[in-house]
Amino acid sequence: MSENLSAFIKNICKKYKNDHTRLMDIANDLQNEFGCVSGKAMGLIAKELSIHRVDVESLTSFYAFLSKQPKGKIVIRLCNDIIDELKGSAEVAAAFADELGINIGETSPDGKITLEYTPCIGMCDQAPAAIINEVVFTNLNSDKAREIVRSLKKHGDPARLSTPLGDGNNANELVRSMVNNNLRRKGEVIFADYKSGDGLSKALSLSPVEVIRDIKTSRLRGRGGAGFPTGMKWEFTRQAEGTKRYVICNADEGEPGTFKDRVILTECPDLMFEGMTIGGYAIGAETGILYLRGEYAYLLPYLENTLSNRRRNGLLGKNIGSKREFNFDIRIQIGAGAYICGEETALISSCEGLRGDPKTRPPFPAQKGYLAAPTTVNNVETFCCVARILDKGAPWFMEIGSKGSPSTKLLSVSGDCHMPGTYEVPFGIKVSDLLKMVGADDVAAIQIGGPSGQMIGPADFKRTICYDDLATGGSIMIFNSSRNLLHIASRFMDFFIEESCGFCTPCRVGNVLLKERLDRIIAGNGEPSDLIYLQELGESIKTSSRCGMGQTSPNPVLSTLKNFRGVYDKLVKKNKDGLMCSFDIKSSLKEAESIAGRPSEIF
Repeated sequence: MSENLSAFIKNICKKYKNDHTRLMDIANDLQNEFGCVSGKAMGLIAKELSIHRVDVESLTSFYAFLSKQPKGKIVIRLCNDIIDELKGSAEVAAAFADELGINIGETSPDGKITLEYTPCIGMCDQAPAAIINEVVFTNLNSDKAREIVRSLKKHGDPARLSTPLGDGNNANELVRSMVNNNLRRKGEVIFADYKSGDGLSKALSLSPVEVIRDIKTSRLRGRGGAGFPTGMKWEFTRQAEGTKRYVICNADEGEPGTFKDRVILTECPDLMFEGMTIGGYAIGAETGILYLRGEYAYLLPYLENTLSNRRRNGLLGKNIGSKREFNFDIRIQIGAGAYICGEETALISSCEGLRGDPKTRPPFPAQKGYLAAPTTVNNVETFCCVARILDKGAPWFMEIGSKGSPSTKLLSVSGDCHMPGTYEVPFGIKVSDLLKMVGADDVAAIQIGGPSGQMIGPADFKRTICYDDLATGGSIMIFNSSRNLLHIASRFMDFFIEESCGFCTPCRVGNVLLKERLDRIIAGNGEPSDLIYLQELGESIKTSSRCGMGQTSPNPVLSTLKNFRGVYDKLVKKNKDGLMCSFDIKSSLKEAESIAGRPSEIF
């Protein structure tokens, strides 16, 4: 085993040219082969890459899909986000555990199968769901879970259980997944007919400055949630000092309830790669990186084949489109289970072979990003829009949508509705119209923009989805009147506590304190002053956290406090004896009574 490990590491490091910035790839390959990145492996990797061993251990300890201790050859990762919970994931987990004879977080006695929870895997429209190795299983129930375990014990191959195959390219020979697109509404921009190369050809007929001008004219804003003007970002990147520039596509859609990028990656990755190539031309970059979340690794062979076809057709590589000296190519970087890597500077750290720690800003990525070079980071949907703008023109793009928010938006709709899935709708659509479209009845609340967004109630259903009103990266979670809204907020706080990088105290500690006080209120032990505490603590975390995650992590509490104050008011009360509701004097005196050997007198 020792000789095999040493030989494997030498070969895998050589495959990545002993480049320490490819440490993520090396660690992922090692994890897949040996079930862990052991202490011995860390030392061998460090030697081959001429880096410190602590750098390898730091990376391994950060990502959820990597481990220092051996896991089973088969790893069942059951999604435990709130949508999966509401759809019955607890029963599925119990069935898996019972059939395997282990608890969550353990490995079967024969060492073959590990069972664990994982946050949102981008399958909320077909929950409960799980990833077994890199194979996705959807619409699970207790019986299916037991059948899966029995079959795996017989042949050990999750891929043989991926039936029936899903729709569209999910059935492609290079994908072969049971995932369904659930593409409920195609709009005029992303999922409209498109001929590969058209947008790029028109871009190459312009100067890079003119391309940026067209993007600025279109008023395209980033579709990842922040909504920063894309043309302005590209202009900053092009004008920044540096001999090299980079284009990065953020396909790490880890926001619970979001899965629309998954559908793009499955059905029109060529459009996305075209937008990246146009971006490379516009800012003067020769290298693009698609950062693909580890949960979507099942799409990797298909995406690599798409890139190969583009190279074969002269759309990637040297002298693209016969344009002398325009050289641009794209590589795919696989993540390893870290929500924080959706933040652009954390994503850049990950691409550099580091922990996914956010970087201090300024400088911004446009000035110093990947490998300290000017870098533009845009998400999947944004790059698709870029290709369409260059093909159809900025005026066409602006004709769609609302005055302040042109074009369409992809929405990932899940929860209590009859037709969950992906919808391409024009900006400016009313929430009430969207609810009718997706078949939602008896709606008590909607979580707009995932846990980092806001929860709204019926009083806000006439508002519109756009940058000037209800902005969202895409996640729309619907909850009916039977749901406990504060429990949902508490589960969202669980997620942020788990996914915090731990760098800054406000996020690392503050979110724990928020959840503790929220849970006290849910348990009926809250008092009116606790609501003031939640508000002040939440605002403090938002204003003092280092990155975007900490700045939005209190939102589950703050938005429910604002929009569902009545729910809190019904649960809090003042204790008549003047003591805190959460303080149980009898319980607190038990130890003292035991030492004294007599009961206490309570007056």
